[in-house]
Order: sequence, then structure tokens, then C-alpha cells
Amino acid sequence: MAEIPAARLTPERAAESANPIPASAVVATVLGNGLEFYDFTTYAFFAVMIGRVFFPARDPFVSLLLSVAAFGVGFVSRPLGGIVIGAYADRAGRRPAMMLSISLMAAGMMLLAATPSYATLGVAAPVLVVFARLIQGFALGGEVGPSTAYLLEAAPAEKRGQYGVWQIASQGAATALAGLLGVALSLMFDDAAIQAWAWRLPFILGVAIVPIGLMLRSRLQETLDPRAATIHPSATRVFSALLRDHRRPLAAALMLITSGTIATYVGAYMTTYALSTLHMTTGVSMGATAVTGACLLVFGALGGTLSDRVGRKPVYLVSKLALAAAAYPAFAAINRHHALGALLAMTGLMAALNGLGGVALVIITEGFPKSVRSAGLSTVYALAVTVFGGTTQFAIAWLIHVTGDPLAPAWYLIASCAIGVAAILIIPETRDLALSD
Repeated sequence: MAEIPAARLTPERAAESANPIPASAVVATVLGNGLEFYDFTTYAFFAVMIGRVFFPARDPFVSLLLSVAAFGVGFVSRPLGGIVIGAYADRAGRRPAMMLSISLMAAGMMLLAATPSYATLGVAAPVLVVFARLIQGFALGGEVGPSTAYLLEAAPAEKRGQYGVWQIASQGAATALAGLLGVALSLMFDDAAIQAWAWRLPFILGVAIVPIGLMLRSRLQETLDPRAATIHPSATRVFSALLRDHRRPLAAALMLITSGTIATYVGAYMTTYALSTLHMTTGVSMGATAVTGACLLVFGALGGTLSDRVGRKPVYLVSKLALAAAAYPAFAAINRHHALGALLAMTGLMAALNGLGGVALVIITEGFPKSVRSAGLSTVYALAVTVFGGTTQFAIAWLIHVTGDPLAPAWYLIASCAIGVAAILIIPETRDLALSD
């Protein structure tokens, strides 16, 4: 994938990285990415309540629409965060960039959880919520690049896939946790209590985790070679070099991330799909989210381990072809059998296959040299998530409405798989390549 040649992995190079990363370092590195999906899932669960608190309107649908729009604002600032924080990581180091992103993430979550209601604060309340989402989007845009680069640079050379895919596995763990918390809150509190104050609890819990992440990240050993940091002394030069010298890897990476993003957000939509299209109960629908997260966790980790043994490309290719083949039958089964078992089995199957494809993050990161590694992944990830993560649920709802076909999401998912397959066919295998400096 990289246009700068990478050296073959020698026995000496493998011996240099024989020591595994401590578990605490892995947790510290993936914590920010996990918080992103925790926040996303939690906001989706309580979008109705958030709309009523900060965006009151005579029409409940308008209130919900404004709440969802405020959530979408966070996607707007992601590309800027990806460029700025990603380039910062390629100049100042992975650790300071990760410290910055998680600190900004915490500030955004805290502001959202602490902002008084519209009834108390007036128009300033929704303004603060939108500002909080902009801060979070900026931070999240710059989180994936530095943290994934760090995982691969610090990992034993023969286990880069195993460590790198913990970015995807952490998304699954966070989604499952958010789903379980949503179910727990619905059982512990009545609707009035959730509307009044209990919806804030998951966000407060997320903020409470951040100090642990900061402490762990402050102890990480820097992996950026000082020589790489001096190649492009400013963020502008990092980004210019990326566009000038790495256009082909950028294009392929954008296709891979787009494919994975659509699949991930189709999975995230299954709770809404079960509620609005299948008319299932809230508890059953949230159960689908928990199963989706658990399958992403398990099969994301499995995909990385397999890629270290048989190669990145075979694992990714099998995952996408299998997901494309399973998408239509899975949606057909869910619609034919409006039952908990069918919903959980089919959403779990699609999430498992998507989790295996999480090795794409490893492929992309291995394809860039250190001097632009973080900025490269951050930029394409933020751009793809902004364009497709922010629109996938809207596109699915629109397709169902226009076609009248509840199986329309399957075709959207199949199209995303085709994009991923096309990209992986033009990318060289990276398993046995040493990370280029």
C-alpha cells in the first residue's frame, strides 16, 4: 500500500520487539476510541430525552430532529481534528497527541452532562450542547490515528495484527457496555426519572473513566522516532506531504474505512430498525445493540490474531465476501421472524463478520511511513466517518421510506462490501513488512 518501500521483517527486527505491550498500555491506547462508541451509542439511546431537555418544540418529532442534528454536528469537526491532532502526533509524538484528544473528549462529555436544561438556561443551553459536540468531534477525529500508530509501533512485530485490532474490539466493548447500561437504566428508573436526570448518568460515568485513561497514557513510552518528527516540522507540511507523496495509499485507505464505517453504522442502526420498522419492544431492541458490541469485541480480536498467521488480505477479503453474502438473507430472516432470537442471531452474525474486517485499520497504518502515519489514518478515518458515519442511518431510513422495502439496508451494506473488496485487491500484503521509518 505504501509508496515508500518497506523492509522485510528480519529475525533481528523481530527480536527487537519480542516483549509484549503491557495490558495497561493497550487499555490506555484504545480507551479513547472506546469512549467514542460509548458516547455515540449512549446519545442514540437518549436522543429523545436530550431533545426534550435542550430542544423543546411543540412537535416531538421536531425536538428529536434537532437533537439528532446536534449529534451530527460532532461529525462536522472531525476532519479538522483528524488533520490537526494527527499531524501533531507525527511531529510532537503519539503520547502528547493522545493526551490532548482524550482531554478534549472529556471536556465535551462533561459539558453535555452538566449543561442545565432549556427551561433553566434558555437558548444558551442548546448552544452549549452544540459546542460540546463540536469539541467531541474535533477530539474524536484526532484519536484513531495516533492511538493506532502507537499500538503497531509498540507491538511485537509478529503480533501487530493482534494488537492493532483492539481498536475495533474496544468499539465492540464500549457498544456492549452502553447497551447494557441502557437496559439497566430502563429497568431501574421510570420514564419520568430518566427524562428528568437519569439520562445524564452514562455520560458522567464516561467522564469518570477519563482520569484513569490520562494516568495510564502519561506513563506510555513514546514510539515516534525523533528523526521522523523532524521530516515535516509543521502540521501544514505533514498534510502537504501526505497529499503530494501518498495519494494512492490515501485513496485505498479511504475506500477501506468507508466500507467498514457503513457496516458499523448499519449495525448501530439495528436498535432503531427493530423499534421503527419491526415494531419490537425497547428492551429487545437494546439487546440487539449489546449483542452487536459483544460480537465486534470477540471477532475483532479474532481477526487480528488470524491476520498475523495467514495474512491481512485473506482475513479481510473473507470477511467482506461473507458479509455481502449474508446481508440479504439476514435482513430477510429478521423481517420474516419478528422474534428476539432471529434479531439477535442475525445482527450478531453481521457484527461478527464486520469485526473480522477490522484488520483494515492495521493494513492502513502499516502502509504509511512514520512521518505521516498518524495524519494519514486520522485524515481518512475522520473524513469517511463524517461523510458515511454521519449519513448512514439517514440513508437507510430514506431508502426504506422511498422503496417501501424493509430489506433495503441489505443492499446498502452489500454495496459497502464491494467498495472494500475493490480496495483490498489493489493493496499489497503488509503482514511480513517491517514498519517503514
